[in-house]
Amino acid sequence: MTKNLKIFTDGGSRGNPGPAAIGILIEDGDKEIFWLGKYIGETTNNVAEYTAVFEALKYVKENIGTAKCDFFLDSELIAKQMSGEYKVKDAKLKEIFYKIRELVIELGGEATFTHVYRHENKIADRLVNEALDNKC
Repeated sequence: MTKNLKIFTDGGSRGNPGPAAIGILIEDGDKEIFWLGKYIGETTNNVAEYTAVFEALKYVKENIGTAKCDFFLDSELIAKQMSGEYKVKDAKLKEIFYKIRELVIELGGEATFTHVYRHENKIADRLVNEALDNKC
């Protein structure tokens, strides 16, 4: 049976580029099944946002398998690029974009990407800031 997952992701950097981190919260129904706040080194905010989506999908592939993944992220740019509304022009972002697309296909090809406001993405945002606070 295919799982229906809600995935909240965030990425951020202090400086652009600067020290960066990702935050991920995965829910299966009303149950939180995974969360992660992780420092990822020096990079841009957009790379951090994409990395969070990639790492979430990687977790799903390794631990859950086939799943419909509904992403919620506070980066309107990434949400619109992943949904095909905007083109990805930056070479580094294209590289991560295609890796994400491959993972989506491996997981059954069902993923949505919805922009939400920061207050609707509090946990992922908090995980990013905690990772940065603990590393910096």
